[in-house]
Formats: sequence, structure tokens, C-alpha cells
Amino acid sequence: MRNTIQLAAGMLSIVGLSSLILLVEPLQAEKPEVPKYPVVEKLTHKGYTETITIPDKKVTFEMLPIPAGSYLMGSPAKEKGRLADEGPQHPVGVKGFWMGKCEVTWDEFDTFWRAKPGNKGDPEPENPKDADAVTRPTPAYDDETFGLGREGNPVICISHHTAMQYCRWLSIKTGKVYRLPTEAEWEWAARAGTTTAYSFGDDPKDLGDYAWDEANSDEKPHPVGKKKPNPWGLHDMHGNVAEWCLDHYKKDQYDSFPKDKLTLQPVLKPTAARWSHVARGGSWNDKPELCRSAARRGSEKSWIRLDPQRPQSIWWLTSAEFVGLRVVRAVVEQNDLKGIRSLTTRESR
Repeated sequence: MRNTIQLAAGMLSIVGLSSLILLVEPLQAEKPEVPKYPVVEKLTHKGYTETITIPDKKVTFEMLPIPAGSYLMGSPAKEKGRLADEGPQHPVGVKGFWMGKCEVTWDEFDTFWRAKPGNKGDPEPENPKDADAVTRPTPAYDDETFGLGREGNPVICISHHTAMQYCRWLSIKTGKVYRLPTEAEWEWAARAGTTTAYSFGDDPKDLGDYAWDEANSDEKPHPVGKKKPNPWGLHDMHGNVAEWCLDHYKKDQYDSFPKDKLTLQPVLKPTAARWSHVARGGSWNDKPELCRSAARRGSEKSWIRLDPQRPQSIWWLTSAEFVGLRVVRAVVEQNDLKGIRSLTTRESR
């Protein structure tokens, strides 16, 4: 035994402590470094005010700059109120864009359809050069606001098709390319660099300062921009009205993304199918857990269950007074979304 100990000591003296450190260090360096999310890149663009002008009317709205970056999309397994479709969390990267400071109001939407409501058979050129050539919603069969307020209030009860057509019209009208946000863009903007359940923290007791929800809404939506904004200046990302995203809704969509590799600008592009599409943010009619940054909702046919039209309208939702929209504009549009448009027709199911 003594000889063995002496031999080991001799070897240590020959190799030396510094050499041993060198032998160990490469093994430690081989461990992959886990990125720390979120990563918020420096802003490269500035906000601006957009103007819509029609005869005898001018409407403006603000577009805020949203930085590029990466984050963990979805919610952690232990987040209170979490549903299965919010996981597993996966790293996602988004490029810079602008987003509406507030939800689209009736004031803005009315410039699109009220001056020239459409007819069921309105044809639309494949690539209209004039905004007036874009098909518009058919006349509503009742008060499209459902008596819940018009001036300054968010537009409600519009279908995913209508929201996309509004963006198409707005793009031609202004010369800038507007569209609905992808799910990844929407959650990135809602989180605003945070990792908590809400952009202000994890405790829903503070939600009333930032949102109109079931507890404080008096059963109706409210004029936009009256609650505190999130850290990036966006109002009503929690509550007031749920907001259409571009994507089709798929309950297990997050299972398809790698958990150890960044997915850049994911989107499940819409097809001609009417159901189902993603709505985000919760609404005036929802409990706090549905207003979390990661909460998802898929549209369903029950949203038109009171529709008296035959065939049922592709423009209006009779049982979804909680759904509206917010627009975005990419700094540099991703290739798979260039020229995106609604494919829904009266024959769509």
C-alpha cells in the first residue's frame, strides 16, 4: 500500500497541478451553454402615426416599434391557470416590427366598410391597385356593435376573414403592408421582455390596473387605451377584447417545435378553412387566467350560432362580442408571409 501511495505522489509531481487543470478544462468546456431568455435586441426603428383619410373623415392611430429578439414561447408547467395547449415552452426568435398601440377601433374600421358596404357577390381583383376594389363586409343584419359602444371602442364580432380583409384594404390605402400578428409576434409583444404570467407580474390582483376583464368590465368592452400600458407602451394586451392572430389554431402545435434549438418566426398560415384561428389576450368577458400572456384560444363555430343568414356570413360573428383585432407591420417581411391574404369564401367550411 505504501508503495502505491508513493507512486501516485510521484506521478503528481511529474504531471504537475497545472497540467491536471488543463486536462479537466476541455471536459468542462464541452458542456453546451444554455441561452438565457428573453434576449431583447436594440431598437432599429421608430414609432409613427398612421392616417386614414376618406371623404369628410380623417382617422389616426399610433404604431409602436417592437424590437427583435428571442424568448421562451408558452408557459411553464407550474404557471397558475395554465392549459395544455400552452406547452411545452420552446425558444422562438422574431424580427422587429411595428404594432398598433391600441386595438383597432370602430372609428378606424368604419372607414373600411361603412362608406361602401359590400354585397354577397362582390368580385375582387387578384391584385387590386385601388383600396376600393377590396371586398368589404356585407351589411350587418342588426347593430354590429350590439349596443356595446362605438366611438373609441374596439371593433368586435368580426371574423378572421374580415380582420384580414381590413388589413389588406389598409395596406392598399396607406401604401404600407399591414397584417395580423403571428402568434409568436403577439406573445413577444405582450410579454414585452418579461417572463411572468402577465406583463406586470404573476399576481392577478393587479390585473385591474392594466385590463378590462370579467371583474371590472360591467359586461362590456371599453374605449381603448384607458388602462396602464405594458412595458413597451401597448395598451389592452390583457383583456378588453381578444385579438385575432394570423395563425390557424392547433392545440398541440407547440409539440412540433424543438426545445433546444431556436425556431425563427414560426407561423401556422391560414388556409381557406373557416375554423379554427387563434385569438389572444383574453377579453372583458374572461377570468384573469385567460388574460395571461401565454393563454391561447381557438375560434369555433359556436361563435356564429345566432347568425340568421343562410349561408352564414363569413364577415360577422353573432356570438363573439369579445373578439377584435390589432395590426402589425414588419420592418422586413418574412418570405412566407409576403402577399398573405384571406382565402376564405362563402363555400369555405
